[in-house]
Amino acid sequence: MNTAQERVLRLAQDQGIRFIRLWFTDVLGMLKSVAITREELEVSFREGVGFDGSAIEGLTRVFEADMVLRPDPGTFQALPSRGAEQDTARMFCDIANPDGTASLADPRHVLRRALAKADELGFTFFTHPEVEFYLFEPQENPNSPPRPVDTGGYFDHVARGSTHDFRRSAISSLEEMGIAVEYSHHEAGPGQNEIDLRLADALTTADNLMTFRTVVKEIALQQGQLATFMPKPLADQPGSGMHTHLSLFEGDRNAFHDQGAQHGLSKVARRFIAGLLTHAAEITAITNQYTNSYKRLWGGAEAPSFVCWGLNNRSALVRVPAHKPDKAASTRIEYRAFDSAVNPYLGFAVILAAGLKGITEGYELPEATEDDVWELTHGERRAMGIEPLPRSLDAAIDVMERSELVADTLGEHVFRYVLANKRAECREYRSQVTPYERARFLGTL
Repeated sequence: MNTAQERVLRLAQDQGIRFIRLWFTDVLGMLKSVAITREELEVSFREGVGFDGSAIEGLTRVFEADMVLRPDPGTFQALPSRGAEQDTARMFCDIANPDGTASLADPRHVLRRALAKADELGFTFFTHPEVEFYLFEPQENPNSPPRPVDTGGYFDHVARGSTHDFRRSAISSLEEMGIAVEYSHHEAGPGQNEIDLRLADALTTADNLMTFRTVVKEIALQQGQLATFMPKPLADQPGSGMHTHLSLFEGDRNAFHDQGAQHGLSKVARRFIAGLLTHAAEITAITNQYTNSYKRLWGGAEAPSFVCWGLNNRSALVRVPAHKPDKAASTRIEYRAFDSAVNPYLGFAVILAAGLKGITEGYELPEATEDDVWELTHGERRAMGIEPLPRSLDAAIDVMERSELVADTLGEHVFRYVLANKRAECREYRSQVTPYERARFLGTL
């Protein structure tokens, strides 16, 4: 048993922890959990915890069902004390095969492999997400339109609004679990909120996002509300994105910063951006994985629809925020396509792979776009070489299927599963007869 595992055993004893939830995700990024008692903790470190992988989306086939959870001691954290859950902690797990090898179907392993490639080049990958979500009143009829908890807008301070208390409760719970929050505020849509997590390495951020979504949903339920990370829950309101700030460090040095370069962007940063732009269409089925995601991407309200970059240009896919000249660590780029329903492990993996490809292949960065891209005509965008992102999940899957970069990053098992799962989602979506169609055509045709 190593030092980190021994530390967890001591913490569990000292904190009176009786139950430990072992967390992992399926390929779509849905959180899964199994609980063990403190008495089983040492055995779980030594032998792992077996489970039926064939029952989990995308992990394995029935005839090779046995899988093993390997708890990561670095992620041990007591859960916030509420009612009967005063004695419970959680740990994220890596998924292994019975012979001890890493499961190629484990999203956490996919990200670990991408981070290892960055490490070979001397880089550590940091991310800082801005997570948007909606709060709705509870629905007795699931077919009725959702009702936001307020009518507020961007940065509004809603008098006697419930979202102030909600965000305070959510942030307190996150901080109890060691997850640092930078900002929180009301977003542009009614009942829409944003909470920004502080910069962390990509694996930690991905784990934190899974915890974040769980905390937000549980607190909403406790307060008699429904929280959703659905990309576009309301047709006439902004969707929920997850604008994510990215940076590469070489030790303590920000590899994206060059004080003497234009805009303070190093050659590494410029090539990383070029990689994101070159491979943007290929990775969109991962960064925006649901049919509903494309109603956000093509629904306006500052969602990025076109492949370009700019300085403080919120219509661009990649934005370069203003950096502080006396603070090299602040130089970063922002990828704006992510929505809040992304599997963060797979999403960060493909983003990193695209950027590293730009660095290793020496991609040239095109000129920045300072125009409002949404206001340009089709001809103007075409003359400027600005291509659209895929307009639907169907189209995104078609592009991804031809991508060597995505196939290599995800590995064959995950790549093939995502393709099959998303094609099935598209078929099911196309078969639906919507309320819009009935209202528009039933009485007139």
